[in-house]
Amino acid sequence: MEGKQVSKPNTLVTTRRQALKFLGAPMMLPLTGAAGVSASALLSGCGGGDDVEAAQMVSASFSPMAAPTLSNPAAMATTYVASSLDVSLSDGSKQSFKLAYAPFFMTGTQVPDGKGGTVLAGGYVDIKNQPIIDKSVAGKERQFFSDCPDGTSLLSVPGAKVAGVKGNTVFAVVQFEYTTRNQALADTYGTLPSPIAVLTLDQDPASGKLSLVKYHNVDTSAAHGLWITCGSSLSPWGTHLSSEEYEPDAFTIASNTMFKAYSKNVFGDETTAKPYHYGHLPEVTVNPDGTGSIKKHYCMGRISHELIQVMPDNRTAIMGDDATNGGFFMFVADKEKDLSAGSLYVAKLAPGFTLDTASAGTAISWIKLGSATSAEIETLANTLAPTDIMTVSTTDPADTSFTKIWLGGKVQWVKVKPGMEKAAAFLETHRYAALKGASMAFTKMEGTTVNIKDKVAYSALQNIVDSMVRGNAKWNEAYGVSLDKAVVAGGVLAHSLSAGQKDTAGAAINSDWVPSLTKALLVGEDIAADALGNLANPDKIGNPDNLKFSEKLRTLFIGEDSGYHVNNFVWAYNVDTKQLSRLMSMPAGAEATGLGVVDDLNGWTYITSNFQHAGDWLGSLHGKVQATLDPLVRANYNDRFASAVGYLTAEATSVKLSKV
Repeated sequence: MEGKQVSKPNTLVTTRRQALKFLGAPMMLPLTGAAGVSASALLSGCGGGDDVEAAQMVSASFSPMAAPTLSNPAAMATTYVASSLDVSLSDGSKQSFKLAYAPFFMTGTQVPDGKGGTVLAGGYVDIKNQPIIDKSVAGKERQFFSDCPDGTSLLSVPGAKVAGVKGNTVFAVVQFEYTTRNQALADTYGTLPSPIAVLTLDQDPASGKLSLVKYHNVDTSAAHGLWITCGSSLSPWGTHLSSEEYEPDAFTIASNTMFKAYSKNVFGDETTAKPYHYGHLPEVTVNPDGTGSIKKHYCMGRISHELIQVMPDNRTAIMGDDATNGGFFMFVADKEKDLSAGSLYVAKLAPGFTLDTASAGTAISWIKLGSATSAEIETLANTLAPTDIMTVSTTDPADTSFTKIWLGGKVQWVKVKPGMEKAAAFLETHRYAALKGASMAFTKMEGTTVNIKDKVAYSALQNIVDSMVRGNAKWNEAYGVSLDKAVVAGGVLAHSLSAGQKDTAGAAINSDWVPSLTKALLVGEDIAADALGNLANPDKIGNPDNLKFSEKLRTLFIGEDSGYHVNNFVWAYNVDTKQLSRLMSMPAGAEATGLGVVDDLNGWTYITSNFQHAGDWLGSLHGKVQATLDPLVRANYNDRFASAVGYLTAEATSVKLSKV
């Protein structure tokens, strides 16, 4: 069926797109407006060579679009953009740029490999880099490929040179979280190793347009393969920080059929894969020739890694934990730009956490779990069985040497074996953090990002339910989060970042970027089903997931993973004006992923965005639209097997945030 796959272009996307550019000629001049928004200006001569001062960018905002409805079903079945970027200049004038979406490729299509041949975009390979074949339909065997692209980083590398690039050589790293189906439409979630690719892109210096020149699959064998890579971030030193979420429970691994299938697909048998090799933080370095290498950091906690953010000190990383009874984690590296050794901390919240956005906030203290190098924890992962590290009981042992904890919404009793504290901290991080008294109450803490100027970090809570709500079976009062009511639509937290902090043992934390206070910034709103089927207010965020912040635009970008919005959206929230603007709508049933913001890449500004599993119909949520939209989604996205990897751009033939 590979030869029959359809890569149908989005019917709502025009053929000529230009990226947003903070443009300068003949040189880039950083200017700061009244709102503190940095941009570039164009200085030019006029009339007899007299210099004319250019107008400066004072502020930028986004004009929102309405959510698509069944009056325009084509818009609901594709990547739909009807928003614009509006720029105010110092002379009182304004410029407006209509936005649009441009894909690099559709998964499942053949793309250039940079060697004169092609490779399958999103294609799965085993530990020997050989294709993994979908044999679910006899006579139609083909290589598995993902319909779930996720974390994406757009970057440049000094000295980059790749054949076929005519303009500027830039790169993107794209990871693929999972695939939702094989040819027989059976669920294959988590049974395949996550591919990760480096894209070489040709950046047109005149227009900013990005074109795919080369697709390179990164060899993941040094990392034992990758497990369910979700969100990602770009490190301050230009590497791609990946993730491995939903770490397999080592204590129940013998009955974990998904993990056995994963092992067979990766290594050829059901027993080679070791559970302690997964649930860590992979880092991808892009080489000047468009290839990439990967290393996995085992010293940053084995949790449900979603999307970390490294602070401007190049050492401090804060981490969400996409779990029930999840925690808020922090890692402080020993050296700048090196995550291979450091100290791991977990947050403990003071009483009184609330979703009231007018609240002054709740204080955060930090429990140190341990210090380690990646190499020593990998050695432990290679050699230790879970029963070497701790004893776990699912029934009360009536023994005071055990500690009662909640893990994944269920009660357990745990006891660390003598001398195994370091192994417990870094390989059984969830259990050990709960044992040490952390606030293991959060539900699906996902993306994290930072506002450097204001020293504020942001974390997405996809749902605010279960272990966060007083009286729920998954709730533990001792964890310090006791909300009166669930908010399934989730919200975004803002954390104040401070220097001079100490851990709960009184030792100084060697960082000036430690979250010390947290409060609710944005909260979704659960509703009874509206006329379209939405279960969360479509004019507010619903189940936020990806977060990225633009310093120049003073804007927090939010991507949704919602089972409560019929279409998932990408939002822009201006932290100065408090305006929330809908920028983009994904195909119905698809999750918004791959969100990234690059303020200045050779003078151009980009917002990356992907989506996953278009047409993933969810019962009553899509009951009113499925019959109409399903044939349209199937026509657009290869019978629902394909997804897009791309970026938001502008329709105008030239965009200059300046005025002569």
